[in-house]
Amino acid sequence: MMNRNYTLLFAVAVMLLAGCASVPTKDITVDAQANPKANFSGYKTYAWLGSAAILNDAYGQWEPPAFDADAEVKYLIDRELRKKGMLQNSADPDVIVAFAAGIDMDALELQMDPQSKMENLANVPRGGLVIAMVDSNSGFVIWLGVATADIQEQPDTKTVKARLEYAVTQLLRLFPK
Repeated sequence: MMNRNYTLLFAVAVMLLAGCASVPTKDITVDAQANPKANFSGYKTYAWLGSAAILNDAYGQWEPPAFDADAEVKYLIDRELRKKGMLQNSADPDVIVAFAAGIDMDALELQMDPQSKMENLANVPRGGLVIAMVDSNSGFVIWLGVATADIQEQPDTKTVKARLEYAVTQLLRLFPK
């Protein structure tokens, strides 16, 4: 009986890993800083600061047509905050949430040419997502998370959604709640 449980557990783990492997996420890095003076256990509600937006993808190379990345990021943040026991309350929130993303399709980076063994400038499109939490009473930032990644040119909707989900989920795992 124990052997069958281990076999089932192994099979589930392999399926989860296979699902994760289908979308590249190794290039996505996350970091966050929390205000050490903030009482995170006291924050129960949140509201959105205006309308957050992802900066324009002028060349149409990052965001697939008919995909609303702004709405997807907002949905993912809402979902992760609910998992942490926070409720949305626009009338009297404890925390104000904001996010912004930027895309630089013209970013340059030194890369090693394997044939010549010399470093050359190469175009490496980059993107970043910032999520900020502000104490609504004091106006001070209590938590700030940043995710950066290489931008995959002309990805499909499934890939973009999976990469955004990975970035937001990993970021909000760092939120001390």
